Order: sequence, then C-alpha cells, then structure tokens
Amino acid sequence: MSHAPPEPPAPPPQPGEVIAAFRGVRKAFGPKLVYDGLDLEIRRGETLTIIGGSGQGKSVCLKMLIGLLHPDQGSITAFGQEVTTMDERALLKVRSRIAMLFQAGALFDSMTVAENIKYPLREHRWGNEEKMDARVEEVLDLVDLPGIAHQKPSELSGGMKKRVALARTIAVEPEVILYDEPTTGLDPITIRRINGLILRLQERLGVTSVVVTHDMDTVFTVTDRLALVHNKRIAFTGTPDEARGADLRFLREFVKGGRGTLDEDLT
Repeated sequence: MSHAPPEPPAPPPQPGEVIAAFRGVRKAFGPKLVYDGLDLEIRRGETLTIIGGSGQGKSVCLKMLIGLLHPDQGSITAFGQEVTTMDERALLKVRSRIAMLFQAGALFDSMTVAENIKYPLREHRWGNEEKMDARVEEVLDLVDLPGIAHQKPSELSGGMKKRVALARTIAVEPEVILYDEPTTGLDPITIRRINGLILRLQERLGVTSVVVTHDMDTVFTVTDRLALVHNKRIAFTGTPDEARGADLRFLREFVKGGRGTLDEDLT
C-alpha cells in the first residue's frame, strides 16, 4: 500500500515579516466615523507604537485585530488568515497567539492573583492544576512580582495590578502582545518599570508588541516603529527618528508635547 508523502514542515518565522495587516478598513459607531481607509502592517519582532489624539480609535484598532469589534468594510489578517470572517472558535485560536493588555487591567476583584492568571489558561486548556500553578509562578517572576499569587487585587498598588494583568496576558505564551495605554495613571517610576518590562519581554520571549499610548517617554523608550492616527486613517508610519524629522505639523507638535488639535490639517 502506498502512502502519501508527509507534508513539508512550515518555514520558520522570519524577523520583519508582516504577521498582521489592516487593508482599507472602515469602522463607524452610528454616525461617528472612526476609520475610513485604515491601512497598517505589523511586523514580526517589532514594537509598533500607535499614537494620536484622544477619541481617534487607537484602541478600536487593537480590538478589531482580535475580533472583539468588527469593521464595516475592509480586510484584517493575522498570520495569513482573514480575521473578519472568523467564527468564535477560530478567534479563540487567534487570541491564544495575540493577547491584549487592557487599559484598566480588567482583573477580577473576587479572585486571587493566581486565579486571575489561570483564567485564560483554563480558557485555552493549558493543562492540570499543577502545571497552571507552575505557570503562575513563572509569569509572576517575569514581571518582578514573586510570591503574591494568593493576594487579591484590592491588596495591590496600581502599578502592581498592571503588572499582574501583564502576567495574565503573557501566561498563554502569545506571539503578539497588544498594550492598550499600559502606563495611564501611573507615577513616573512605575511608568519606567512598565516600559522596561515591555522591552524585556520582547527580548526574552521574542514577542511582537503593539503599544497604544499618549506617553511620549514610552514612545521613545520602547518603539521600533510608530504609526500616527489622524483624520480617520494612519497618516504617518516610521521610526522615532523619522517622526522627529517629519515635515508634518501635527506630528511635530505631538512628538514635542504641543497642544495641536486633531482638527488641524497636516501641513
């Protein structure tokens, strides 16, 4: 009896390859048009920072990538697959590869730190309790919070809560981490700690990071490439050095911490 030859192994991932992309995306909430022609690529191994004024849809972009929100038009792909047509089962697989750190952390107050971190592990059928307990301790060490597994979120500072939420995010070993305003409401020392963690996790785990932020110290600390949301689309992408030298008035003011408004034209 003849047997079909085995399928060749998948090629190894290549640094810099496009692993997710938005093409011609349109999104509105009732009469409010948020995106009209959003085009953006995410490359393996980079830290891409998305900047722009408040209410411009930066977080919406992240939520569309993992199927929490759906575009009205256009294409969103992740790892070569079309996200916009996926059912919940397929989206669950995407969310095991692309994890999101929400702005408020979204910890369950009634659960211990360990139970919070185990929540996605159970959802993705990580393993038995012993294996999950070991993973909890491992990720708490990664975010410099050993020994707090049995505490409740109410016992923690704001910065510690953010790091526990980050530990939960990385628990399922995602390939991509989406950070939604990771330093909002934190003091300068904690902001530097969070920025350091973003860099360290990228280096130690080899993850791709997408960071939505208003904090320019974060931008210039962690970013390989930044994208500016303006006028319902991506108006600029480039390195921080290219952003500093770009001949775009609003971008210059944003980078320098100026008070330009999003109603101003890019000139």
